Amino acid sequence: MKNKIAGFGIISLVLLGCKAPLGIANIQTEKNIYITSELNDDKAMDALIQPYKNELEGKMNKKISHTNVELNKSGDNSNLGNLLADYTFEGAEEWAKKNNIQAIDAAVINIGGIRNIIPKGDITIKNIYEVMPFDNEIVIMKMSGKALQGLFDYYLKRQENNPVSHLLIETDGGDTISKKLINGKPIDESKTYYIATSDYLAMGGDNMFFFGKGEMIRTGIKMRDLFLEKFRQNPEISAPDDVRLMFKNKKTQE
Repeated sequence: MKNKIAGFGIISLVLLGCKAPLGIANIQTEKNIYITSELNDDKAMDALIQPYKNELEGKMNKKISHTNVELNKSGDNSNLGNLLADYTFEGAEEWAKKNNIQAIDAAVINIGGIRNIIPKGDITIKNIYEVMPFDNEIVIMKMSGKALQGLFDYYLKRQENNPVSHLLIETDGGDTISKKLINGKPIDESKTYYIATSDYLAMGGDNMFFFGKGEMIRTGIKMRDLFLEKFRQNPEISAPDDVRLMFKNKKTQE
């Protein structure tokens, strides 16, 4: 009997709940506000953020180095591309020594990750942020000499000016690799190599899927932080002008 009474009680509550009036939201159509030159400035907000803006601009415009030539990413052996590839190599090499990792053999970065040039003259923190706006990390890829063949096949197929350090890649007519050297020596398929690169490329960015055959070692070093430190350490930049990528009779990219 008690169960029946309880049952009727529950049913009554459900029915009462169903009859309870629903609250309908008051929906109104609002006018879109477009951000144009005609939009008035918020003077109070401008006054609030101006001190922070001035402080940030002061820090970003701080001189950290100097260059007597423009550092750009034009051509297959661009001075800025080669310089940043060398810095990547050096940063990974320093980290490897401190962490008992085998010496770094080479470095590979991508030209697409370099977003701006550095004009002739003083180099500021802002310049480096414009060159490298991403928070990519430097990683070390542990690869067999046999697996490393994928790197050379990549450059043979694409013939792109993705900068390298301690590597020499030469193709002939776009059909064959006529020379492939690491630190001036031919590739030994039985050897293990340690290649410094970015986490973006290590995970297949820019179609560098060949890195997938290697073992990733994370350094925790942000590329931009490393570049900032390297420029600070070198108050006068000496831009590299050596040839690392040589695409003979390079095919015209469609």
